Amino acid sequence: MPKNSKVVKRELDDEVIESVKDLLSNEDSSDDAFKKSELMVDDQEEKDVDVEEGSDVEDERPAWNSKLQYILAQVGFSVGLGNVWRFPYLCQKNGGGAYLVPYLILLLIIGIPLFFLELAVGQRIRRGSIGVWNYISPKLGGIGFASCVVCFFVALYYNVIIGWSLFYFSQSFQHPLPWDQCPLVKNTSHTFVEPECEKSSATTYYWYREALNISSSLSESGGLNWKMTVCLLAAWVMVCLAMIKGIQSSGKIMYFSSLFPYVVLLCFLIRGLLLNGSVDGIRHMFTPKLEIMLEPKVWREAATQVFFALGLGFGGVIAFSSYNKRDNNCHFDAVLVSFINFFTSVLATLVVFAVLGFKANIINEKCVIQNSEKILKLLKIGNLSQDMIPHHINFSSITAEDYNLVYDIIQKVKEEEFDSLGLKSCQIEDELNKAVQGTGLAFIAFTEAMTHFPASPFWSVMFFLMLVNLGLGSMFGTIEGIITPIVDTFKVRKEILTVICCLVAFFIGLIFVQRSGNYFVTMFDDYSATLPLLIVVILENIAVTRIYGIDKFMEDLKDMLGFSPSQYYYYMWKYVSPLVLLCLLVASIVQMGLSPPGYNAWIEDTATEEFHSYPTWGMIVCISLMVLAILPVPIVFMVRRCNLIDDSSGSLASVSYKRGRIIKEPVNLEGDNTSLIHGKSPSEVPSPNFGKNIYRKQTGSPTLDTAPNGRYGIGYLMADMPDMPESDL
Repeated sequence: MPKNSKVVKRELDDEVIESVKDLLSNEDSSDDAFKKSELMVDDQEEKDVDVEEGSDVEDERPAWNSKLQYILAQVGFSVGLGNVWRFPYLCQKNGGGAYLVPYLILLLIIGIPLFFLELAVGQRIRRGSIGVWNYISPKLGGIGFASCVVCFFVALYYNVIIGWSLFYFSQSFQHPLPWDQCPLVKNTSHTFVEPECEKSSATTYYWYREALNISSSLSESGGLNWKMTVCLLAAWVMVCLAMIKGIQSSGKIMYFSSLFPYVVLLCFLIRGLLLNGSVDGIRHMFTPKLEIMLEPKVWREAATQVFFALGLGFGGVIAFSSYNKRDNNCHFDAVLVSFINFFTSVLATLVVFAVLGFKANIINEKCVIQNSEKILKLLKIGNLSQDMIPHHINFSSITAEDYNLVYDIIQKVKEEEFDSLGLKSCQIEDELNKAVQGTGLAFIAFTEAMTHFPASPFWSVMFFLMLVNLGLGSMFGTIEGIITPIVDTFKVRKEILTVICCLVAFFIGLIFVQRSGNYFVTMFDDYSATLPLLIVVILENIAVTRIYGIDKFMEDLKDMLGFSPSQYYYYMWKYVSPLVLLCLLVASIVQMGLSPPGYNAWIEDTATEEFHSYPTWGMIVCISLMVLAILPVPIVFMVRRCNLIDDSSGSLASVSYKRGRIIKEPVNLEGDNTSLIHGKSPSEVPSPNFGKNIYRKQTGSPTLDTAPNGRYGIGYLMADMPDMPESDL
C-alpha cells in the first residue's frame, strides 16, 4: 500500500484514536500508578516477560526452582568465613556478650533495611546491579559497574582462602595430623627439632612454612608455591562448574553448600561442650564488659561487621533476587536471612569459644606443670623455704587451684625478689584474652585444638570441609554479582562469560600463591572493598530515596508485596540509614588515616610476626585498588551527562512498563513504515485491545526522551511520531 495514501492515513488515525479511547476507558481512577504516567500494556500476568533496554529477543528470565533454594542461596552468600573467624574475635575483643547489643541495634538500623532495599530493587526491576541502577537513572549506572569491580577484587583473594582450606582438607586424612608435632631435622651427627618450629608451635610452623612457605617481606616474591597453585586451580574449577549454568546449577549445589556448615557447627558444638574447659571458654565469651560498649570503636566495628556480613553492595543480593517472581515476599526474606546470619554468628562463636576454652585449659595445665617443676628446683637449691608450701599440696599431681594458691603465697613472701624467680601465674583468663582472628583462628588456633581431640583426623576433615562450603556459598553470590549484570547488559552467553571470568581470575590470582601471597591477601582484604562498598551502598540508598523517589518506591513495594511495608523502613531509608552510613564512612577514613598502612610479616629467624610498612609501590597498589573500585561511578556519570555515547536504538521503543514492572513487547522493525501496530497494515489488524502493543517508534525517528522517573510514558511515545498530524492528536 503506498506510503502517502490519504485513505490509509485516515484509517490509521482512526485506529490510533480508538486505541487511546480503549486505554482511557480501562483507566482505574483509584490506581495511583496509572496516574503517574505508567503505561499498562498487558493484563495477563503469566505473559509478562522481562526485558532490558535494547533487547530485541524475547527470552524468559530464569527462575528459582523453589523458595527454599532461593533462601539457601541468600543464606549461603551472606553466611561466610567472616561469621566463623571474625565475629567471635570482635565479640571477644569488644565486651563479650555486651557486643551483641550494639550489633543487634545496628542490624535493625542499617542491616535489615538496606538488605530489604537490595532485595526489593532486584525483584522489582529483575536485573543485575548494572541494569537496576541504569533503569533508575542512566547517570547512576556506574554504581553497578563499581559493584562488579569490587566483586572481582574480592573473588580474587577469597578463592585463595578456599584453596588454603582445600590444602588442609587434603592433609587431614592422616593420623597423627601432620601439624601435630614439630618435624625433626637430621644431620650427620644427631637429630634435633626444627628451630623455627621450636620457637613457635607445631601448628604455627606448619601454617607459615609447610602450607604457605612464606617469605619474609612483601617485596620478596620467592616464586610460586606449587601446592597452593594446584589448590587455587581446584577452587576455581569448582566455582566454574557450579556457576556455568547459572542458578540452574548453583541453586542445586546450595542444598549442600548452605546446609552442611550447620551440620558441622552443631556437631562441633556438641563435641566441644563435652571437652574439659569448654564451659570456661563460653563463660568468658558471654561475660559482659559493659564499659567497653560505650567506646565509639565498638560501634564502628559492629556496623562494619553488620555491613559485610549481609553482603551489602556486592550485587550478589540483587542478582539472586532478580530471579524471583514479582509477588515474592522479599520483606520476609530480608528479615529471615538477616536473623539466620546473626544466629549463625552466635552459633559459630559458641563453637569457637568452647574449643578455645578447651585449648586454654590444655595450655594452662602445661603451664602449671612447668612452673611446679621450677618451684621444686627452687626448693631444692634453697631459694624457697618448704614452710611456705601448704601441707596438702602434692606437686606430682597439682591442680590449677593449688598452684595458684602456692603462687600467691610466694608472691607475698618474696615480694622484692619475686620477678627474678621467673614464675608465671597460669590463669586461663590470660590465655582466653589472647584475641585470635582470621587465618590465625582457623589455621593455627583451631588446628592446634583439634590435635587434642579423640579421632582428630575426622574432626579436621569436617572442619575444613565446612570452611570450603562456607567459602563456596559466598563465592557463588560474588561471581553472580559479576556475571548476571554483564549478561543482562551486554547479552553475552553465560557459559562463555563464566569460563572466561574464572580463567582470568585464576591467572591474576597467581600473585596470591607466591611465597609472599599472604601479604597480598591482607592488602586486598584491607583496601579493595571497605571504602568502595560503603560509597556504593550510600549511592544505592540515595538513588532509591532521592532519584527514584521514596514515595514511588513504597508504592511499588505495596504493589509487589500486596501490603504496605512499615513506615519504619520509610524513615530508615530516607533519614537514619544514610546518616549512619556517612558516619561509618567518615570513621573508616579516619581509622585508615590513623592506622599506619602495613602488614605483619613472618620472620623465619625469630619465628615471630613483625609489622612492616608497605613500600612505595605497595602504597600505590593500595590506593589504586580503592580508586579503581569506585572509578566507574564518576566515569559513567560524566559519559551520560555529556552524552558521549549514542544510545539511540530502534529497539528502545519495545520497552514499556506495567505498574512499575518492566515487560517486553514484540518488536517488528520490518515492513511498511506507516504500520504502527506490530508492523501490520490497518486493514489486517483490528482496533487494539488492552494488553496489545499499540505504539512503537518509527524507523529513523529521533531517540526517545526519557521521562523524569526513568520510564517511557504515553506522552513521550506519542510525541515521537513525526508522520502523525498534530491536528489528529
